[in-house]
Amino acid sequence: MSHQTIKLDSLPLSIPKLERAPHTIADSIVRSIYWEAEKIAQASTSCAVEARINWDRKIDDILTSRLWGFPVMLLMLTGVLWLTISGANVPSELLATGLFWLHDRLLDLFIALNAPHWLTGFFVLGVFRSVAWVVSVMLPPMAIFFPLFTLLEDAGYLPRVAFNLDACFKKAGAHGKQALTMCMGLGCNAAGTISCRIIDSPRERLIATLTNNFVPCNGRFPTLIVLSSIFIGGTVAISWQGLSAALSVAAVMVLGVVITLLVSWLLSKTLLKGQPSSFALELPPYRKPKIGEVIIRSILDRTLFVLGRAVVIAAPAGGLVWVLANTSWGDTTTLAAIAGWLDGFARLMGLDGYILLAFILGLPANEIVLPTLIMSYLAEGALLELNSVAALHHLLVEQYGWTWLTAVCVMLFSLCHWPCGTTLYTIKKETNSWKWTGMAFLLPTLVGIFLCMAVTFVVGL
Repeated sequence: MSHQTIKLDSLPLSIPKLERAPHTIADSIVRSIYWEAEKIAQASTSCAVEARINWDRKIDDILTSRLWGFPVMLLMLTGVLWLTISGANVPSELLATGLFWLHDRLLDLFIALNAPHWLTGFFVLGVFRSVAWVVSVMLPPMAIFFPLFTLLEDAGYLPRVAFNLDACFKKAGAHGKQALTMCMGLGCNAAGTISCRIIDSPRERLIATLTNNFVPCNGRFPTLIVLSSIFIGGTVAISWQGLSAALSVAAVMVLGVVITLLVSWLLSKTLLKGQPSSFALELPPYRKPKIGEVIIRSILDRTLFVLGRAVVIAAPAGGLVWVLANTSWGDTTTLAAIAGWLDGFARLMGLDGYILLAFILGLPANEIVLPTLIMSYLAEGALLELNSVAALHHLLVEQYGWTWLTAVCVMLFSLCHWPCGTTLYTIKKETNSWKWTGMAFLLPTLVGIFLCMAVTFVVGL
């Protein structure tokens, strides 16, 4: 059966759509029910309430229209990303400067105490340095992005996003509510997986679960933002750097939505055949966001929670990288040996062995991929203090030969690769199946490998 989206607070906008295409008896019944409900509501509401509803309708005429709905969505997305990128640069550099100053003082303390080399290396050069990078790279963007995203959510805009994407998911053979689960995935793919419970159909719920990872979560935003700032924003005039970087990250996110739709369509035609089910989406009235509560809630519940999880995982990961870089495997370090073993396959994807190893070590949490990569490079090269984007650019370009193609392939693989450990555990709990958990691991990974290889091959022609 087909499904239609009903807007409870603006039925006159939606009812003509139903009248044009009443494909099923269910559609006709739903249309009649809400038509009668609208007449009752109009007869029983006061003039003041009617004025408010009319104002909501006027806004919805733009935000959910076929002509302006998608451009407004893209404009809002780009605006949020631009504010995030532009506003995070200065505090990120200040944090890095302060934390690495503390890093130097901590190193001096360990030397003064005549601490063993392995102890100094593990805790200062490994654990503390990794934590410093996670905090300086992740905290400023999240402290800006999460409040802005929460403001849109609190104002009632996210259900309008689902309304606009409803027809796209219907054509893909999936459920319209998958748009809502996809929005939840922007914060955390594990939370997006749990939100798939709102989909009643087991088949469509499974499609939403398997494809939720194609939307970049907060753990992947720092990698996307930093690389777009260096390799895309850095190629234009200073006044346009923030906007060009925001547009590139927005393009990656749009690509994620497109891949979600394509893979959903493929699954609905092969492993999970079936017809999309009917549902009615209730759009709440617009609300004036409580800015103070939104900021506090987004910082405490999202920013600090995610940052705390990243720090807990980054600390041992940084120590592990130091151990791998300071233990031998024949005539070379263990880290270099593993990276060298991965290098051949990684080159086919436009990456190198260290990049692919960083993604593998980042399985517990996507937040640590970039810090792990930097730690791996620094462990094998000069012990630089990367307290600015310029220093990171020097490390990647001058010392390790990164090009714009390398950055693009890293961004593509960051978008499409295996889910983090938390998300995989959540998928196993939700599906109660190792088979579908394995499928959730393989699907994005194979898509990411294919995309990177395709881009590398085309550029090399």
